[in-house]
Amino acid sequence: MDKPVNGLRTWIEVDQDRLQHNYQTFRQIAPRAMLMAVCKSNAYGHGFIDYATKLEELGADWLGLDSILEALKLRANGLTKPMLVLGYTLPEMIKEAVDNNISLTVSSFDALKSLSQAPADNLKIHLKFDTGMCRQGFFPKDVEEVLNYLEKNLPQVIIEGVYTHFAGAKNPAFPQGTKAQMAKFSSVLEAMERRGLKPIRHASATSGTIVFGEAQFDMVRIGIGLYGLWPSQEVKYAYSDKFELQPILTWKTVVAEIKQVPAGSRVGYDFTELLERPTVLGILPVGYWHGYDRSLSSIGKVLVAGHRARVLGRVSMDMIVVDLTDIPEAKVGDEVILIGEQNEAVMSADEMASLADTSAYEIITRLNPLIKRFYI
Repeated sequence: MDKPVNGLRTWIEVDQDRLQHNYQTFRQIAPRAMLMAVCKSNAYGHGFIDYATKLEELGADWLGLDSILEALKLRANGLTKPMLVLGYTLPEMIKEAVDNNISLTVSSFDALKSLSQAPADNLKIHLKFDTGMCRQGFFPKDVEEVLNYLEKNLPQVIIEGVYTHFAGAKNPAFPQGTKAQMAKFSSVLEAMERRGLKPIRHASATSGTIVFGEAQFDMVRIGIGLYGLWPSQEVKYAYSDKFELQPILTWKTVVAEIKQVPAGSRVGYDFTELLERPTVLGILPVGYWHGYDRSLSSIGKVLVAGHRARVLGRVSMDMIVVDLTDIPEAKVGDEVILIGEQNEAVMSADEMASLADTSAYEIITRLNPLIKRFYI
């Protein structure tokens, strides 16, 4: 899109062709495994209903959500693929999961006991084991106790899946931690096999899928990679010559006002930026409410007319000021790229994250969900 749409001052575009490219890439990386498209947290800022709909059309085998409410929203919008809630589900919502054919993660004995509130049958669960991340999950040593409890008290519950999550798969130079987690997970799988159980086995997210082919098991959970972002710079360095990931998100705004101020002027709250030359200012109608982080004050970069323009002074709640002095062709109404590409220039989520001293995950997931997304 070259012009603002329906009077919008800021909007997000999602490139469906690039999304398809990324999807096909991971199908090739893990050809024998089912693919779960992780759509949680507003699809990492990409708009989870449109995103999940597109992934269902592309052929994803499963959809991964954080909460039962996200899954119910997708069901209400007509999505039919198997869905797994990866996060905690309140006991009073278990019946909703059964009624809507939504699978739940069970990762603690308290959660296990809450399943007594489930209807007589058709509740599908995935048991999660903590193999070293020290977050969600039963400890592998407790696998027999978990299975005994289910067999004795909840024979109607379907053990559909079993999984773990890797803590350090993003650094291929140090595989020892991930391999130790794999060994612990194998002990869980062996215990289940001895009982004749054959659940869906899954352990790898994007990094694990790329780096540890032996840990792809029956299904892989792909989040950040489908959005076209590398899970870490280490993985990008090691694998970018083998395949390409294409960022699918572009965040845009417009130049709302242009003014010239003399040298010695100070810009922003608390007069934080002292201008050493006469400066042309561009005022953009976005700020930290929209997701343009306050830590980008005086260091953020945007693209105007194919050139980089630096943020001047403090990022405000709903506005930022940028330096247009060296971009004389800039004018009010021009399209501005906050994340994405313009002509030959690029301002990536990774670069923005580096400037903000955070990760691209945080940059994109914190984009305000009220900003209109267009799938183009």
